[in-house]
Amino acid sequence: MMRSSCAGVLAACLLCLSEGSSQSADTIRVLRALALPYPPRYAETILTPNPVEARLATGSWRGPEAGEHVTFYGGKDSRWQEITAKPDGWFDDTLLNGCYVYARMHSDRQSVRILAAMGDEMVYVNGEPRSGNPYGLKDAWESWEPHFDYSLLPVTLRKGDNELLFRCSRGVLKVSAFPSAKPVVLNPRDVTTPDLLLGQPADAWAAIVVINASLRPLSRLSIIASVDDGKSTKTDLPVIQPMSVRKVPFRLVASREDSPGTARVRISLVSRNPVTTLDTTTLPLRVVGADQNHKETFLSNVDGSVQYYAVNPSRDTSAGNLQALFFSLHGAGVEALNQSASYLPKTWGYIVAPTNRRPYGFNWEEWGRLDALEVLDIVKKKFPVDEHRIYLTGHSMGGHGVWHIGSLYPGLFAALGPSAGWISFWTYRYRGLDIADTTAVRRMVRRATTPSETFLHIGNFHQLGVYILHGSDDDNVPVSEARSMADSLRKGEYDFVFHEEPGAGHWWDKSPEPGADCVDWPPMFDFFARHIRPDENQVRDIAFCTSNPGVSSRDYWLTVAAQERQLEMSSVRIRFDPGRHVFTGTTTNVTRLAIDLSILPAGDSLTVVLDSQQVKFLPQAHEEQAWFDRAGGRWEKSNPSSPAGKNPLRYGTFKEVFRNRVIFVFGTHGSPGENQWAFNKARYDAEKLWYQGNGSIDVVSDDMFNGMKREGRNVVLYGNRTTNSAWDGLLSASPVQVMKNYVTIGKKRFSGANLCCLFVRPLPHDPATSVAAVSGTGIDGMRVSNRMPYLTPGLGLPDCTLLSTDVLTRGDEGVLFCGFFGLDWSLANGDFISR
Repeated sequence: MMRSSCAGVLAACLLCLSEGSSQSADTIRVLRALALPYPPRYAETILTPNPVEARLATGSWRGPEAGEHVTFYGGKDSRWQEITAKPDGWFDDTLLNGCYVYARMHSDRQSVRILAAMGDEMVYVNGEPRSGNPYGLKDAWESWEPHFDYSLLPVTLRKGDNELLFRCSRGVLKVSAFPSAKPVVLNPRDVTTPDLLLGQPADAWAAIVVINASLRPLSRLSIIASVDDGKSTKTDLPVIQPMSVRKVPFRLVASREDSPGTARVRISLVSRNPVTTLDTTTLPLRVVGADQNHKETFLSNVDGSVQYYAVNPSRDTSAGNLQALFFSLHGAGVEALNQSASYLPKTWGYIVAPTNRRPYGFNWEEWGRLDALEVLDIVKKKFPVDEHRIYLTGHSMGGHGVWHIGSLYPGLFAALGPSAGWISFWTYRYRGLDIADTTAVRRMVRRATTPSETFLHIGNFHQLGVYILHGSDDDNVPVSEARSMADSLRKGEYDFVFHEEPGAGHWWDKSPEPGADCVDWPPMFDFFARHIRPDENQVRDIAFCTSNPGVSSRDYWLTVAAQERQLEMSSVRIRFDPGRHVFTGTTTNVTRLAIDLSILPAGDSLTVVLDSQQVKFLPQAHEEQAWFDRAGGRWEKSNPSSPAGKNPLRYGTFKEVFRNRVIFVFGTHGSPGENQWAFNKARYDAEKLWYQGNGSIDVVSDDMFNGMKREGRNVVLYGNRTTNSAWDGLLSASPVQVMKNYVTIGKKRFSGANLCCLFVRPLPHDPATSVAAVSGTGIDGMRVSNRMPYLTPGLGLPDCTLLSTDVLTRGDEGVLFCGFFGLDWSLANGDFISR
């Protein structure tokens, strides 16, 4: 679990960015502040009132004074308290386990600074939301640890006092701001690079952060990269908005390396018109044998960013010999490369560890889940993987990932091996908190996150072997998580083993055998060896459940494409009798499904009996699937899914728009305040996805977007029909329209300048792409969206949510309209709550 000795080289590279500026006499440090404690996990909920955010949204915010009282939801009183940093600059106080921190930063002149904050969830800089650095909790790391010192954000400080309002939950905070050495600078603290393999030429992708500390957008930039002074490769870069950061991809091309150790890639950031070198840096690259644990990179289909996965290769190098795949998910704060290194190399399979897109990432849900599935597809194509022997395993947060992904996609794996895994957000993160779904609105909002409800999907474990491993003295993830799942599995006919290691904690290794026992546990691998995934034509009986066909729709030859009540649990139990050419099944909450015909001999007639209703037909030669719809309570044979309707490629919810190389489009045709909000909010969301998910999002103005090529891509519009000129081209047919001072939803009209509307709609002529709006009827309503943490793992919203600023003072009473569009994306056939 050791990092490369290149760490010293990287540290030297950082000097040009940090030592030359952040340690100068012109650095401003925050050493005194006011802290306002709030109730536990208060800031993570979507519908909980928040008096601080209410004042920010309505423009009534003013800097607090020490001792000033604030009353939170439920009458819980708090007050602003003085806190002082230690000599090393760190605030370290129990208040910081959940509070707002207010500080003033004085500047003698208007200037651009690089804000280096650590320990904060987010920050408002003079009212503008910026991404936080919640995992940067110390100044120094062990050589093998992932570093979280890369959050360096350009900010404009006005002359005089500047207000910083942080949200903190991790017990510490450190804040400084230093001048940027240049208007445009590379940040080598956050890079994604591959390893070079001995004796093999390289043509791979890498990524580095560009900081635009200027007041204008940057286009026509390129990165020129050369490895060990070899051939240079130029990569043109996307636009980078002013006062923002973006992690940009670039190509690495290198001739073969014949000696292990370290290669160096020189990177130059250049302007193409006129040709000018803006900044340079040098990065180390590991050079290792192809048979050693190493990193490989790829361009993600989710957002076009560069991600990596780690490979611990099989010891069996026999040509054409198919290998098992042990797909291992890392825990919180763990690098994928260290995860794969925790195993003794196997003689019968590859160990591959995806990244979850960051060491904390998305808890293997949402973008983390998409990352894992994308890597799985890549690895199956690249390596000689036996698809009958793919095993999903992982530790801690990765153990949760095993429960989550395994419960959603049981047909992909032969067996599961969660170690020290927590079950769900509701059993682990929110345990002991008062988050009961006591109102119809709260129940509607929670439905958007039903795929996270692992226990609801437990029926999918019937077709898998499951080996549960947990230490009895685990002080991180309580063993009660594993015990509760084992208790549930005992109530059904499940193939599982539960081993609770006596006296073991969270991470443990008791045997002298190489490999950490808590992940590389011999009895678990013996269990894997005895489990094989069948071919589709070998499966006669399927029992499959799903809560969202847009997340999980397929199990072997069965596809569940649509539900009667969206985002509630759906299930199908169906049996195929090949000698009779008959499928017989029962369904719950399913209105559309399909059966693959590849398991049938060509030319045979077929009988399908669903819920005691019989359909006989002769499949046509061109039919790959037989589709069935339930209309008026009866099942009928139907045509393939319409690309215009909801389908497994595009089913909602609001959060699902953040994929398909999504483009963020901010409006520029409103008032100065509205335009500034749209830019700030789009920038914040992009920063959040960069920090949390190693993302790289195109953020463009509406006028620039109208000339872009955007086929096959999702879009998020910031603004309303009046302020964002891209609206009419994408949302003119939408039944939801947001204008200045009012919203129309069908025939309903909601008036006021304090309304916020978040909704998603299909893009025409493509079954997979969507457009969403983060919108408001005026500046107050727009600012309400700053409080909506829809990018936080485990939280979500349905297809459409209309709120007023009352949501910040009266909770879900401020939700005016909420729910899911119909399967045809209509209002009439939807499921909504309206006040």
